[in-house]
This record gives sequence, C-alpha cells and structure tokens, in this order.
Amino acid sequence: MDVKETVREKYGAAALRAQSGGSSCCGSSPSSLGSVDPITSRLYDASQTTEIPAEAVLASLGCGNPTALAQLKSGETVLDLGSGGGIDVLLSAKRVGPTGKAYGLDMTDEMLTLARENQRKAGVQNVAFLKGDIEHIPLPDNSVDVIISNCVINLSADKDSVFREALRVLKPGGRLAVSDVVVRGDVPEQIRHNMELWVGCIAGALEETDYVKKLTAAGFASIQIEPTRVYSIDDARHFLSGKGIDVDAISKQVEGRFISAFIRAEKPSSITGSREACCGPTCCS
Repeated sequence: MDVKETVREKYGAAALRAQSGGSSCCGSSPSSLGSVDPITSRLYDASQTTEIPAEAVLASLGCGNPTALAQLKSGETVLDLGSGGGIDVLLSAKRVGPTGKAYGLDMTDEMLTLARENQRKAGVQNVAFLKGDIEHIPLPDNSVDVIISNCVINLSADKDSVFREALRVLKPGGRLAVSDVVVRGDVPEQIRHNMELWVGCIAGALEETDYVKKLTAAGFASIQIEPTRVYSIDDARHFLSGKGIDVDAISKQVEGRFISAFIRAEKPSSITGSREACCGPTCCS
C-alpha cells in the first residue's frame, strides 16, 4: 500500500471514530502517556470549540491552529488543504463572514461526509467541501486569498506539487498560512521514521531549511517558520519504547528536533517580486 492509500485508510477510520463519539488523535492515547496527547491537545480555546459541532473537534488530527494565526479578514476566500472533519473551515468561515468563502479540500470520502454534516449542524452557509488531492487543487488560478492547512502537507509524497499548486490558486499577494510538522537538524533515519509516525500520523516531515527551499523554488516570498510546539523525548517515550529503541540513549539525537510550526509565505504581487526567507527570529543561511 502506498503512502496516499495508507493515509486515506487511516483518516477514513478516524472520521468514523469521530462520528461515533471517539477521539481521532494521532499520537498515543492519554492513558498510555499518563497525560493528554501533546500533539493534538489544547489547540483550540473554548470560545472556538463552542461554535462548532463536537464531531468536528473529535475529528481534528492537526498539530496547530492556523485559524488563530492566519489573520483572516472579512470578505476573503480561504482554502484549507486536507480539511478533515471541517474544524478549520468552519472557524475560517466565521472569520471571513458572509461576504467571504471557505473551501475545504480532502481526498477521503468519510471525512467529507463528516465535514458536510458538521457544516449542516453549524448552520454555516459560506462553505464548500471539495473532493481532491492537495497536489491537484480543483480551483481556478488566482482564486484564493489565503491557504491554510493543519498538519497535512507533511503527509504528501510530492510536496513540490503541493507548493506549486498552492501558488497557482492564490491571488497575487495571497498568503500561505499553515501549521505543519518540521524537523530541525539531522536525525538518524530509523529514529526519524518512528518519531514521524508518532508526531505526524504517517509523516514525511521536511527539515526546516528544506521547507524554505521548496517554498522558494515554487515561487513564494517572505517565508517564515515559527515554532509553536517543540516535542520532547519524554513526550514520545511511551510510543518509542515498544520499537526496540533505547530511548535514553537516543534522547540527545531527538530532543527538540521535532516541532509543530506555523509557516507563513506570500505569493508575490508580480513575478518580479523579491524573495525573502526567514526561519524564526533569524534568517536562514
């Protein structure tokens, strides 16, 4: 089974669990961690979760809250790549108001069914959920003001196509504002694979500088990567302990290397626009 089919199967099952009232968290269960899941917990405050159906919250598999950081404006058109149960689409629709529009794009039938039911329950009209792949966005050129995504781009096996398509559908001056899993520095392959499975639900997380390079190659400008959560070895200890890995021995190779980050970038207003790329408070070399 290839990556896309594995992701489709896993997220389809997550949608069905959410419909039945169960959690769809990626990481270890709260009981196995001894606490709440450090990846998916506390991403949305009560003022947001009370606005939308419980099933949309239960289906959230994200690692961040792009709607809180995207600075959405009334009347804008927003596209959520990998919209899942619709939590970020519904929140975005409220932010852009009745003169704006929020699209959700997902490849999983079960998630689309759940999202449309959540839309019905929320009574939100300015929303449309589309079936498709994030590598081939079914929207016209220059049609979207803002693209958001919540821990989905790391799942794609063809991130170059994702970024090219994102640039294509954005209007000149449009914004990319996504949450995603990012790796900082070198991590041994076996350890990286296991950490990615834990942090990203079958992840293919990019190293921080590679993320910037791919966005720049696609044509984006003003690129920034802002860490929102740094995962510790203790966060992953219970997950890794059953993998034949000496967790204490590898802790120095893992500690602080896997992060959830908020990635911002812009489509230049013209093709001659300048390109700047920064990682956090200091510019990348």
